[in-house]
Amino acid sequence: MGGIGKTALAVEAGHQARTQGWFPGGTLFVDLRGYDDNPVTADQAVLALLDALGVRGPDLPPTTARQYDSYRALLAERRDRMLLILDNASAASQFLPLLPGTDHHRVLITSRDRPYALPVRLIDLEALTPDESDALVTRALHDADERDDRPSREPAALRELTDLCDHLPLALQIAAAMLRRRRHRDIASLVSEIAEAGDATTVLDNGSPGTDLYGRSLVMRPVLETSYRRLPPDQARLLRLLALAPGTETGTEAVAALADLDARTTLSLLEDLAATHLVTPVHDSKGSASDVQWRLHDLVRAYGAGVVAGDTGLRGEGEAARERVLEYYYRWAYAADDRLRWLPGMPEPERFGDRGRALAWLDGERAGLVAAAQWAREERYANVAVRLSVCLAEYLDRQRHFDDLITISRIAQQAAHRVGDRFGEASAWGNLGHALRVVGRVGEAIEAHTRARELSQAIEDHHSEAMAWNNLGLALAEVGRTEEAIEAHIRARDLFQAIEDRHLEATAWNNLGAALQDAGRTGEAIEAHTCARDLFQAVEDLHLEATAWNNLGNALQKADRTGEAIEAYGKALETYEEFEDWYRAGQTLGNLALAHEAAHRPAEARTHWLQAADAYIRVDAPAEAAQARIEAENLE
Repeated sequence: MGGIGKTALAVEAGHQARTQGWFPGGTLFVDLRGYDDNPVTADQAVLALLDALGVRGPDLPPTTARQYDSYRALLAERRDRMLLILDNASAASQFLPLLPGTDHHRVLITSRDRPYALPVRLIDLEALTPDESDALVTRALHDADERDDRPSREPAALRELTDLCDHLPLALQIAAAMLRRRRHRDIASLVSEIAEAGDATTVLDNGSPGTDLYGRSLVMRPVLETSYRRLPPDQARLLRLLALAPGTETGTEAVAALADLDARTTLSLLEDLAATHLVTPVHDSKGSASDVQWRLHDLVRAYGAGVVAGDTGLRGEGEAARERVLEYYYRWAYAADDRLRWLPGMPEPERFGDRGRALAWLDGERAGLVAAAQWAREERYANVAVRLSVCLAEYLDRQRHFDDLITISRIAQQAAHRVGDRFGEASAWGNLGHALRVVGRVGEAIEAHTRARELSQAIEDHHSEAMAWNNLGLALAEVGRTEEAIEAHIRARDLFQAIEDRHLEATAWNNLGAALQDAGRTGEAIEAHTCARDLFQAVEDLHLEATAWNNLGNALQKADRTGEAIEAYGKALETYEEFEDWYRAGQTLGNLALAHEAAHRPAEARTHWLQAADAYIRVDAPAEAAQARIEAENLE
């Protein structure tokens, strides 16, 4: 893309090659200005090349055809190899006539476009890594003043600045030039200025020194404008709409929804934009073509969003596009959530044939889904975005993305309150409370579940009220308010029985059993967990049946019925592994290890601790994994 450093790399490579004696015949450099309003034609460039080769004035052939003949003849006659750099070519017609016609010499061409039809070696340049970006700015400051220690004094601000520049060399060079000029201000001041503006290109261009040491322009927006203006209308439209997409990476189907196009047309346009390096395809870890996501460079995204914001007609087009992609995300998130919660006898969800496919789609689109849910802040999108947040709760909980769940639930709660959606507000409070409890913010969780219960009672939604009592009981148990927790779970159980929801009645029984364990009422706890297990079996919810087996194992272990406890844990572990629920598998393996320790079988206990560590690693739970390894080492 523009500003990635193509010319700088080509020139530096040429200098190093000359130093090593690769091109004793010399080098020729032509700026074809392919992205200016008046690009240099091959006919104009050949005149400059002949001049550089000493052919000028009366020696210059009078016709274009003879000028090319003379140029190629001179190169063919040269025994010493030469390097020809043709910079900034926007079309093959600019450089094809200038190729030497012999493989004796070498040619290096820079372009923002990929000439797929030509048999040339293509070298893609990507943005720098964060460490390389930091090094570039640091060196630029030290070269100007070796006493400039701001990078070492402000490493966090330096990293934030390079992130805001999205590691694009041109943007980094402009930022470094601005820092050199404002020598007595810290790096953080420039970071704050860019963050406040919300568009790095505006700040960088306003503060740009204009040109570098070679007289090249140091400005961002014109570079982006020239790339945008050269696009055909359909590609330009897709680019600016993609700039409005939620998240940094967007799947092809979501882009199609955004643009209101069919998937095949969308994919073709995206591939065209990728050829101009304005869009980057990002494959999953397996490199699957079907799971490709599309990423805009942050500065391109900011430019595209600015184009839309600056035109009334385009703003309307953009708002409609955002509505379409939000509806797309809600439709399939709803279907995926249905699949995650599906039990035999329920209607088959749309699209996703099993939980694995639903989870794979949710994992791939997670960034966009979470970002779209945050559009609830805007009144136009609030209703759908709140519903989307509710659909994502089960998934984010299962995959342990609690920060995301807290963020979207809080936004959904505020938005639902603002638009008078009391059911949505109660659901959001409940999801928020659950996530807060899991991350240890139990006091806030109790407040959230209390609000959810009060709202549910106000609208006489007994199902939501029962859920709120159930969640409140879990939070109360966390802070040792055991008797209140038992009472809350009994209220939840009774409400679920009244509305004949056997599935959630089982959940209430399970949680009641845990509270009874905390109260030392082990016999009653065993009965409660047994009841929960039987109900889960009856409704064929294998995943929650595993939870009941695990909790039953805990109660049996407290009753010194170790053999039965180990058997119960084994039942739970088998199902957790089948569902690839590795976090809960890790917990159950830890329980198995403790049971074997109690039975004086240290070798078996150590094996289970190590297996627990492996399970935790699979879900990126390093603290739990480390603790499991410590427990294993203590048994050596």
